[in-house]
Amino acid sequence: MELAELEQKLLIFAHAKYDDPAARISDLRRMPGHAGFSYGFTVQSGERRERLVLRLPPPKVKWQGTADVLRQVAILNALDHSEVPHCRVAWSGDDLEWFGCPYFVVPLLEGDVLRLGPGEWAAALSRARLLDMARQAMRALAALHRLDWQSHVPELGPAIPFDEDVRRWDRFLPRLAEPERFKPLQPRVRARLLAQLPEGAPVGVFHGDFQLANLFYSFKGTLLAVIDWELVGIGATLNDLGWIATFNDGAAWAKGTRLSPAGHAFPDADELIALYLEAWGDDLPELSWFRALAAYKFAIISGFNLALHRRGKRHDPSWEETARSIEPLLTRAAELLS
Repeated sequence: MELAELEQKLLIFAHAKYDDPAARISDLRRMPGHAGFSYGFTVQSGERRERLVLRLPPPKVKWQGTADVLRQVAILNALDHSEVPHCRVAWSGDDLEWFGCPYFVVPLLEGDVLRLGPGEWAAALSRARLLDMARQAMRALAALHRLDWQSHVPELGPAIPFDEDVRRWDRFLPRLAEPERFKPLQPRVRARLLAQLPEGAPVGVFHGDFQLANLFYSFKGTLLAVIDWELVGIGATLNDLGWIATFNDGAAWAKGTRLSPAGHAFPDADELIALYLEAWGDDLPELSWFRALAAYKFAIISGFNLALHRRGKRHDPSWEETARSIEPLLTRAAELLS
């Protein structure tokens, strides 16, 4: 949708929602991010001035799975019953009169996701400040995992079985770039994952992509919201812990690559796990399995997205660099399972 067309739709929307035919729209722009379509805008209604974000599904796709924005609304509303910092939904609906598709609107937060690269805002923060920010994140994650999903979001179920969380990546294997790079470790890691399925690991709401790019902080270091809930589901909650641990495990990444955690002071994988266990308040079984699964999954994701890029289906040259870590990720997964 062109911005000029969307601005007219937002104007009609604001007139209705603010009950003010004189309400005005300004500062409309596309927001950064790769999941769905987000637009920032400002509404002026009398003395009231609000900065908001509109989220729409991508065009020309079925409104299901990651494109089901009302699934995200369900979890955001459920989080009102938790201690998880999140964006509170101002309006949402599947009424097509406003934008021709389902939508939701949340307040615009003042801050940024946690950026630690050279020259980024968080790179200059002290080790003590980053440790506190990590502790906030892991408390939020533990609070998410304690949410009673059967009471608050039963529609997100049923739970994904642990073995399916391994097998569901098989469909991508025939479509990987440079498939020879996955042999012999990928089949070996897959077999070990299936042979060592965890027993007794907690099941509940998982975020699906819990990592630094989805943690939104004030510039003073307060966690304001966990964002981007497109992959939310019900299953092994420790998938989230394995995911953020993997993204902060230097052994899983090729040196000098974009996602390598080397060179910054944010807590590493072992420290993050300790912070999570502190917040959870109890020991948890077989954490190495979930770390191995995360590394296995991201190796396959890297190979698949590299293929999409090279075939011209989704231009993103950053996957050329990220895919340098395919072998380190699989090697790390095998180590964790041995």
